[in-house]
Amino acid sequence: MLEPIEIAPRRWLNKAVVGFGFASFLSDAGHEAATSALPALLAAFGAPPSALGIIEGVSDAAASFAKLAGGFWADRPERRKPIAVLGYLVTGLTTGAYGLATAWQAVFAARATGWFARGIRGPARAAMLADSVPPEAIGRAFGFHRAFDTAGAVAGPLMASLLIGLVPLRWVFGIALIPGVLASLVFALLVQTQRPHGRETLAFWKSVGALPPAFRRLLGAVFLFGLGDFARTLLILRATQLLAPSRGAAAAGIAILLYAFHNALYALASYPVGALADRVSPRSLLIVGYGLGALTAGLAAVAGPSLPLLALLFAVAGLTLAFVDTLEGTVTARLVGPELRGTAYGVLATVNGVGDLISSSAIGIAWSALGPVPAFSVAGVLCFLGAAVITAGGRRG
Repeated sequence: MLEPIEIAPRRWLNKAVVGFGFASFLSDAGHEAATSALPALLAAFGAPPSALGIIEGVSDAAASFAKLAGGFWADRPERRKPIAVLGYLVTGLTTGAYGLATAWQAVFAARATGWFARGIRGPARAAMLADSVPPEAIGRAFGFHRAFDTAGAVAGPLMASLLIGLVPLRWVFGIALIPGVLASLVFALLVQTQRPHGRETLAFWKSVGALPPAFRRLLGAVFLFGLGDFARTLLILRATQLLAPSRGAAAAGIAILLYAFHNALYALASYPVGALADRVSPRSLLIVGYGLGALTAGLAAVAGPSLPLLALLFAVAGLTLAFVDTLEGTVTARLVGPELRGTAYGVLATVNGVGDLISSSAIGIAWSALGPVPAFSVAGVLCFLGAAVITAGGRRG
């Protein structure tokens, strides 16, 4: 009688997961360097805070609506890698284009194009990552990827803060192009093309309609939280304005360093949060993350020119993203089967993007019209409501 063959479990930390991590590190290093220098570029154009809010809000929305289409395409595994590689390449090239702009409207066009490409690649990458590891290790895989992604978001602002003192401002964006383009090469070389899953591929609206009810309930909380989850460049601008009277020209550089500190905490906390989500309820941890988002907005409303208070603000904001970005992907993978994960990630991102469009644009406009305190206070209330809705949804099962 033949002995049964034991099949060794797949390792979660494999070549593909490492490839996802390094590609994201390089891409984030490039576009976060450009993002950090963006408020200074817009200030040189004489653009108001509302311009920054509109640029970030519309760009985030473009990325998220692109993810809806990208998610549908990502349910066809043979298309995932080409979409991801092209998305990384276009994002890198448009980042460098900021340096060629002569008005904030040109920056807006480049940013929106780059973020559209970033959106197209997102669901393909997320679906590939979820399928590359055993189901019981999805939280660790997403946390590991988010940690590398955010390590790039630490390197980018540090690079920008160093370059701003050494080269003309426009050169910062040209240099930021280099790691962005390298990201597409790394992804192409290290991440293998996935085979078709052998299941029937549904039409777009049938795919959306087939998503589980529990996932749809999650989307309501995601949307409410997204309405208050403003772009972090608004925090950079807030810190710069608060520090300018006492720090002068150094205020922008200090604000960028605070953003680098924000991203460092984001990177350091992402893997532990993901690992914890493999042991306890990721939904419960996501509620904590939404609560931290409300605290971030509240601190932004009351912040003054004190460096310790501003450091606390950026620290809480970084922890918020570590929880939210890691756990929304993890919860989605737990709620939705492999055959619909691409569509699910696309819908999730679109709902997030609609919230981002309204949040960043409205907060920027409200800041210009009423001041920062009312704008950030409303954002805090919306984040709290998102936490309340996801709590109620969990009780419903």
